[in-house]
Formats: sequence, C-alpha cells, structure tokens
Amino acid sequence: MNTTEHETRFRRWLDEHMGLIFKVVRSFADGGSDADDLLQEILLQIWLSLPSFRAESKETTWLYRVALNTALAWKRRESGFHSRRRPLEMVADSMAPSESGSMSEALAQLYEAIRALPPADRALMLLHFDGISYSEMAEVIGISESNVGVRLNRIKKKLTEQLKVPSYEV
Repeated sequence: MNTTEHETRFRRWLDEHMGLIFKVVRSFADGGSDADDLLQEILLQIWLSLPSFRAESKETTWLYRVALNTALAWKRRESGFHSRRRPLEMVADSMAPSESGSMSEALAQLYEAIRALPPADRALMLLHFDGISYSEMAEVIGISESNVGVRLNRIKKKLTEQLKVPSYEV
C-alpha cells in the first residue's frame, strides 16, 4: 500500500466510522483531556496498523479490535497515574454544561456504569449497543459465540440492577 492509498483509506474510514471510535473513547475515558489522549492514541494506532489490514474481516470488526485493544492498553497505563474519584464526580464530568435533561443524565449514568465494568465486559456492551452480531463480537473479543450470549446476559442483569431500570431498557 503506497502513501496515497494509506492516507485515502484512513480518511475514508474516519469519515465512515468515527462514531464507533468515539463510543470506545467514551466507554473507557472519563472525559476531558483523558478522552482527547485516548482518541489520539486510537487514531495513531489505526494509522500505524492500517497496512496490516488484510480484509479477512469487516472494516468495522478490525477497527473495533484496534480501538478496543488500544483502549485496554491505555487504561492499564493510565490507572497508575490517576487517583480514584467518586462516581458522582465522574458523571458530572462526562456531561456537557448545557446537558441538564434527564436523558443526558441517564446516558451519563449508563456510561459511568459501563466504565465500571471489567474491560472485556465493557467491550462486549459497547459492541452490543452498536448492533454488532454475536459472531463478530466473538471475533473481536476472542471468545465463542455462546460465551458472548451468556456474558451479555450477565452484564445486562448487572447493569439493570446497578441502574435500577426495567430489564427491557438496557
């Protein structure tokens, strides 16, 4: 792949799939400069890894894998640098100043609950919310399809209990 093809593919993927990258960032970073740092790391890793894309899987599957692996590595590194904050402070930080409605608060609480999940569970929920099939989830995470279903049900139950919402809303 020459430089022009590399840049063209990178720009096209960003235009088409930036939403999935933002979902990963929001699920792993508390907001502010952390989110900016993680976004930059993911974009850099996609750029560096792009020549290794062999089209053996869908673009979105490959992008999720790169983004999630980068986020997991970033989280491991960052956890040693930041002190623990209380959950309410984290929810407040993740909300934009103009967002004061109940939907934005609910969304902030959901992302907070997702960030509290173990990394593999966090990745599964993110893929689930994006409508990714069980087979693609299995490929991205590296587990069997049946394990995807079992783990998703357990995670949904945990989130439902934690957020105190009816189970059909998660």
